[in-house]
Amino acid sequence: MTTHDLVIRNGTIVDGTGRARFVGDLAVTNGVLTQVGGTVVGDGAEEIDATGLLVTPGFVDIHTHFDGQITWDEILEPSVSHGVTTIVAGNCGVGFAPVAPERREQLVHLMEGVEDIPGVALTEGMSWDWVTYPDYLDALDKRQWSMDVATQITHGALRVWVMGDRAVGDHTATPEEAAQMASLVTEALEAGALGFSSSRTYAHQAPDGSYVPGTHASTDELWAIAEAMHAFGQPVFEVSPLGVVSSDPEMLVKEFDWMRRMSAEFSIPVLMILNQIPSNIGLYREILDLALDARSEGALVIPQVSAKSQGLLIGLTSSHAFIRRPTFRKVREESNGDLDALVALLRDSAVKAAILSEDDLPPSGDLYEGISIFAQNGASNIFPMSELIDQEPGNEESIAGLAAAAGVSEMEMMYDRMLDRDGRALMMAGINNYANAGLDGVHDMITHPASVLGVSDAGAHCNLLVDACMPTMVLTHWVRDRTRGPRLSLESAVRMQTLETATVYGLGDRGSLEVGKRADLNVIDFENLHLLHPELVHDLPAGGHRLIQRATGYRFTIVAGAITRKDDHDTGARPGRLVRGMR
Repeated sequence: MTTHDLVIRNGTIVDGTGRARFVGDLAVTNGVLTQVGGTVVGDGAEEIDATGLLVTPGFVDIHTHFDGQITWDEILEPSVSHGVTTIVAGNCGVGFAPVAPERREQLVHLMEGVEDIPGVALTEGMSWDWVTYPDYLDALDKRQWSMDVATQITHGALRVWVMGDRAVGDHTATPEEAAQMASLVTEALEAGALGFSSSRTYAHQAPDGSYVPGTHASTDELWAIAEAMHAFGQPVFEVSPLGVVSSDPEMLVKEFDWMRRMSAEFSIPVLMILNQIPSNIGLYREILDLALDARSEGALVIPQVSAKSQGLLIGLTSSHAFIRRPTFRKVREESNGDLDALVALLRDSAVKAAILSEDDLPPSGDLYEGISIFAQNGASNIFPMSELIDQEPGNEESIAGLAAAAGVSEMEMMYDRMLDRDGRALMMAGINNYANAGLDGVHDMITHPASVLGVSDAGAHCNLLVDACMPTMVLTHWVRDRTRGPRLSLESAVRMQTLETATVYGLGDRGSLEVGKRADLNVIDFENLHLLHPELVHDLPAGGHRLIQRATGYRFTIVAGAITRKDDHDTGARPGRLVRGMR
């Protein structure tokens, strides 16, 4: 007799709480866990034999930029490939609601500039069946996905709605405008937003070079918004702060002061992005310790840190050192978008010699064109990626190291490696979080008691990086494969991206395998879990392309009791729904 909807038998359960793994069964009925551990009595309508496999909670990714994609895409690649069962969108102050019809393109340009999502894909792909933020949530409520979706209202959209053209630049909101923004935040939280996000870093710019609206917002404006949030318990105030990519340590320390004061005064968590930057590699330690000390004052400032190096992917299918060379541009035009034809031309010795000998053409204004200058000068921080992804290559494996060993120039080595895999090879350019060609600083950040794991940027940076792979990277590199320093325990690595991330946003109904919680789970072949080489796909609206990175080893991913992935493939099940408000 069938007594359960789903039974998973004899799995090695890592429940997300941090306690030691154990072997046992799980039972699911009506999308909820009804037994965790022991032997389940009775049959399941569906049964999974998890002998020798890990069973974990589904991963909760709190920093994505799926704001547009969730309106046209049910699957939500690439996150779905990495065991993610809940995502939070609306980060870094850029989003699409509220929006007047005549302001849509302005918000698209902001997202395109800050997050490298093709503007034409956003313009043509989004349904735009909303104006206000509650309208946006109502539109999302009609959709279903492979995972649950939660959202935040963004400072950029708010400012553009309230201030119009004055939203951009260092214009100060009037008291009336600040009050209107606060009222709209109240409206969004009442409708089900999990928080509010802003960006103040100078690294976030629209294609025309203007900073994201809110970059120069006054304390009065920020305080009005925080006061509105206070009435809703503990919604999250997420921010990419001023100084997060600056070499001036005082800038970020001063930013931290207002975040600390705001959190203490209004009893809301402030979630701040934190990186290890090359020009001041020790600053992250100071901020982490300040965040921990602030808790004694009643302030909850949470540094959101990445588990991997933050850099760029360089190659023919992305951007590279030769993009502004006259001969390269000539043969690219001749190849007419055919990558194989382009590779054949670039392998011609005369073409290679010409490109290597040329100076760059003047800038044309193309987005991210300046990456070519970084690539030309950063050979010691650029590392070719092999089929078996090495997350922590050493100096000798850099372009500079390989060139010295081979007795060729760095540019020639970069050129040759760019043509590997028939032009589909990519190189990792380590920028943030890769001091001394290693991840020791990242280990410090992700294990610090004040931090939380995030900054995957899933859905964004389509031509530059694929950090959405982070859940798989954490399990493979940090738990199983690392050789250059301490690893993480499996239990702590799972907790970091399940219970801890869910707790930040008040999602108490998920994040751990406990009776009564949602049946969001992964069944993983841990020994055979691997990241695949990033690849270029043309699956965005209007023929747009992006880099994605998939994984193998996820035997099953389950959302609310429904199997959405089996053996790394989509099943067609769409149990994911909009999450309204904290649980």
